[in-house]
Amino acid sequence: QVQLVESGGGLVQAGGSLRLSCAASGRTFSDYTMGWFRQAPGKDREFVAHISWSGGSIYVANSVKGRFTISRDNAKNTVYLQMNSLKPEDTAVYYCAADDRRTLPAPRPHEYDYWGQGTQVTVSS
Repeated sequence: QVQLVESGGGLVQAGGSLRLSCAASGRTFSDYTMGWFRQAPGKDREFVAHISWSGGSIYVANSVKGRFTISRDNAKNTVYLQMNSLKPEDTAVYYCAADDRRTLPAPRPHEYDYWGQGTQVTVSS
């Protein structure tokens, strides 16, 4: 199995940027499709973006399209989420997740088997 640790969260003003990182250890990183999800207080966990093992397939939620970019570096066992033009409604705990299928699964939390502990992102207005 794989262990995931997120970093890079914090407090930022609206319009600002943050880059989240998720470092993986355990099994071969390139065996996994990697995803980012988020959960705001009182809300369900929601899909943000995911990327296939090679980086060749990417899918991003409409709510963040054009503002967030997902990427991965298999040599560093790390997946990134670059977040630009942040809005207060982006405030949430952001989670990294892994799935051992080579193709992108459906963009739903229950499709993913492994999860990190999450990192808080707070966007002030």
